[in-house]
Amino acid sequence: MSMLTPTENKTLEQKLGGFASLTDGLDYAARGETGFNFYSARGALDIAMPYADLRERALTAARRLKGFGLQRGDRVCVIAETSPEFMAVFFGCQYAGLIPVPLPYSMYIGGHNAYVKRLSGMIGNAGANLVLAPEGLHKLVCEAAELADCDICITHEAFNELPVKRIELEPLTAEDPAYIQYSSGSTSDPKGVMVTQQAIAANARGIHQGMQLTPGERGFSWLPLYHDMGLVGFFLSPLLGQCSIDYLSTPAFARRPLLWLKIMSDNGCAVAFSPSFGYELAVRRLRNELDELDLSKWRIAGIGGDMVRPEILNSFGETFAPAGFDANAFVPSYGMAEATLAVTFPPLDRKIKVDRIDLAQAKMFRRAVPRQETDQDGAVTTRDFVACGKIIDGHELCVRDDHGKELGEREIGHILIKGPSIMGGYFENPAATENVMQPDGWMDTGDMGYLLDGEIVITGRSKDLILHNGRNIWPQDIEWAAEAIAPLRHGDAAAFSIEEDNDERVVVLVQCRTADQEQRNSLRREIGAVIQRHAGVDCNVVLVPPRSLPFTSSGKLSRMGAKTGFLSGQIAEVS
Repeated sequence: MSMLTPTENKTLEQKLGGFASLTDGLDYAARGETGFNFYSARGALDIAMPYADLRERALTAARRLKGFGLQRGDRVCVIAETSPEFMAVFFGCQYAGLIPVPLPYSMYIGGHNAYVKRLSGMIGNAGANLVLAPEGLHKLVCEAAELADCDICITHEAFNELPVKRIELEPLTAEDPAYIQYSSGSTSDPKGVMVTQQAIAANARGIHQGMQLTPGERGFSWLPLYHDMGLVGFFLSPLLGQCSIDYLSTPAFARRPLLWLKIMSDNGCAVAFSPSFGYELAVRRLRNELDELDLSKWRIAGIGGDMVRPEILNSFGETFAPAGFDANAFVPSYGMAEATLAVTFPPLDRKIKVDRIDLAQAKMFRRAVPRQETDQDGAVTTRDFVACGKIIDGHELCVRDDHGKELGEREIGHILIKGPSIMGGYFENPAATENVMQPDGWMDTGDMGYLLDGEIVITGRSKDLILHNGRNIWPQDIEWAAEAIAPLRHGDAAAFSIEEDNDERVVVLVQCRTADQEQRNSLRREIGAVIQRHAGVDCNVVLVPPRSLPFTSSGKLSRMGAKTGFLSGQIAEVS
């Protein structure tokens, strides 16, 4: 029976930073007793893997990888399931001088064909020489590899049966890439973020400082390891800080979200992150489990990966306060794969900083003018945003207008960042790299926001902004208004604009679960009225089948994918 790795090393001093490469970090962590723990879908500890064990597995994997005749710098794609096998191959690549490329495990980014097509685009763009997959996905992954002209697709089981060649290894160094992460781009034009060894070292240092990491604290994660928040935040960064992390797979969390809180309670975990929907799901699924939970040691309840919704955090804080949860633990932060992960952190141990602004001023003049009044008579005149903290040490952040002029506080514009965590570019995609990277080192994040007392406030993605009758409309305003109507849920609506007869028309696709025509008509009318009241815009409400809206591999709604699917007829109105 596996024994949980300890929360703190007895003899090894915690070292936060100073590692030239990921292998240097693992070599040091392996001298202690901490490591990773993998839980089953039933909440039982399946495997405890101290860092020493991971290192041995990785060195063995490195020698097996070299047996394929791969050259230094070759790319190896691996399905990023939450497992020791993925981690061993990832670090096996590091020790063998190869570049790992984590691929999405999840199937919710589409059905069979969509998943295969997306994977083949990534494998082909990476120019991978080898793909590894779990047994359950092997057939699909091999299909994708064949489409991408990659000849070798092997399961972990078969890989682990290969002979181990006793050859000298030449690990990746500080000057080398660390991995390629596919986090954005279309199926036909995937964008692989090249993260360097220096970038991951700098970002891990910023994360450790932002969280004020100390010995004697363990973390928990259900986040997918193909997403930067899971890969960097709860795999690489903890390893570079010698911390123990307890894992539940993303599918297991989706089926039983309260296992997240139960394992944290049982193990006294201090750090966990989630997008807003994870906190919402926990509240929705709670029945009679409060008496069994002790969340008093939860010091950092991070929020990232999507827009921060204060009403969801307030609901979670109130619901789980009887279990010892302190709402001051909420840490709304900002990050992205192109910056390795972390961009900003707020001060710790404070209430979330909510800024209520005048909606009309924001939409017409891009000014975040504070408003204390609450909405009255059903008219929505304000919007609450959450401050996500200041830029991590050693980095810079600014907000600029459409012409590149730097803006002051409370002026809404484009967010740009600069520093050692910034990506080396998009792999084999100079045009996409040039589109976001400026010659002086500044990178356009693609996000809009404003500064508030030196902290960044995110208002949305610039490409998703809807321009209608001279106004800027945030699609979230439309979507959240619709999703507040019973029985709709978070993720049921997608808003965008389309050109029709030389005019911009706003469309909102809404997933509908009723077959009753009268109920559908009533739902359309109610959604239209609520959106008009909340966002001040007339929308074309289109009811679509359940599970038809596309999501990215990180679980975020793809508005561009929804728009493309609607215009092509792939996403059709319910009949």
